[in-house]
Amino acid sequence: MSDYPEFESKMKKTTEVLSQQLEAVRAGRANAAVLNQISVEYYGVPTPIQQVASVSVPDPRTLMIQPWDASILKGIEKAILASELGINPQNDGRVIRLVFPQLTEERRKELAKQVKKYGEEAKVAVRNIRRDAIDKFKKQQKASEITEDDYKNIEKDIQKLTDDYIKEVDAITDKKEKELFEI
Repeated sequence: MSDYPEFESKMKKTTEVLSQQLEAVRAGRANAAVLNQISVEYYGVPTPIQQVASVSVPDPRTLMIQPWDASILKGIEKAILASELGINPQNDGRVIRLVFPQLTEERRKELAKQVKKYGEEAKVAVRNIRRDAIDKFKKQQKASEITEDDYKNIEKDIQKLTDDYIKEVDAITDKKEKELFEI
């Protein structure tokens, strides 16, 4: 554990957000996480689909959404159509099925670009946290609260922390890219 829990926790949160974003990028197989960003109007309140229906994966390419209240079926269908999922829901009056098509090479490349973009955004966020940390300690040094040697050591530690989290971001995005091209 580092001596800078405030900054480390912010960097950790950045990698967690990245992981959540990448869960929603579909990789050609059914994954309930793609529905995490989709909400449906339920009694006038935007509600995540998982809170109004059970979501199951009957086979590797299909998600089945079974609402607990049949009256919300149309609302779920509309929410999915309005999302960036790019899949047409099949509504049989009781359940909605989402059949994930094979990804085309072109679509895989688009998704890989999206994954890279999310990764770059996460790296920028980590670097901004580093900058904020360095600024904080530079002010302390200018105010003579810490010595110049302490400041140099802190700067090295913060840089190492930043490098570690940048590596973690790279590992997370590389794993997702491999997932896109392995199917």
